[in-house]
Amino acid sequence: MTIEEMRERKKELGYSNRKIAELSGVPLGTVMKIFGGATKVPRHDTVTALEKALKKPFSYDLERSRAEAVYIHESAASYTAAVRPAGAHSSLRYPKQGSYTLRDYYDLPDDRRTELIDGAFYDMAAPTAEHQIILGELYLLFHACAAAHTSGCRVMLSPFDVQLDRDERTMVQPDLLIICDGEKLTSRNLYGAPDLAVEILSPSSYFNDTERKLKKYQAAGVREYWIINPDTLSVFVYFFERDETRFYYYTFEETVPVLISGGSCMIDFALIKAELEKADLKH
Repeated sequence: MTIEEMRERKKELGYSNRKIAELSGVPLGTVMKIFGGATKVPRHDTVTALEKALKKPFSYDLERSRAEAVYIHESAASYTAAVRPAGAHSSLRYPKQGSYTLRDYYDLPDDRRTELIDGAFYDMAAPTAEHQIILGELYLLFHACAAAHTSGCRVMLSPFDVQLDRDERTMVQPDLLIICDGEKLTSRNLYGAPDLAVEILSPSSYFNDTERKLKKYQAAGVREYWIINPDTLSVFVYFFERDETRFYYYTFEETVPVLISGGSCMIDFALIKAELEKADLKH
């Protein structure tokens, strides 16, 4: 968003400079200089904070998204620190990383929550209460939307195997997936890419969901991909079918369009936020 676009958005919302400073965390003096024209080229993190305060979805180049995500996902550092032990020791638990196949995957104990990606195993921890509340509400909202529009698409929940690349080296389990091509659905798994995949971040899955699986979903032909951060109550939406290098950012106070539906389906995250608040979970 340009400075001029932010000025228009500010006028549209009726926000004062003080209000924007409170919402964004940017000092009032800095806000006044930017909107008054004294500061011509504000710092990038300042612009990002102002855009977030103005609550307008924005998009970035994929090459820049990793750096941007560190800022937007305020807890990225703690996520990364938490996931290191699992990632660091995976080669010790699975000494043949890179050479495993579906035969090895099916030989694992039933209680082992693991994904197979390019011949390597990645363990998944048990989901948190926040994760399950978000997932359950998302399922209900997606299911109601699909039914209302008689789309013919089916909503599925994890755990459900997805043979993403239709080969013997990858089997993933998105938290939620939308399947519009019934020919891909078998009694055992989904053979191929879902139309939409949703992942809810957790310490054990942060890197996989934001890096490794992001690339895999894009390459496999997933049309739309949502990444949800329970800590920052934010949503990243990638619409690979339209543009492979951009994403859109939303908060849990907004309604997010399902882009593969052409915007006819909308998911109101304020309803999900209300359910989280109602649960009043203790940490």
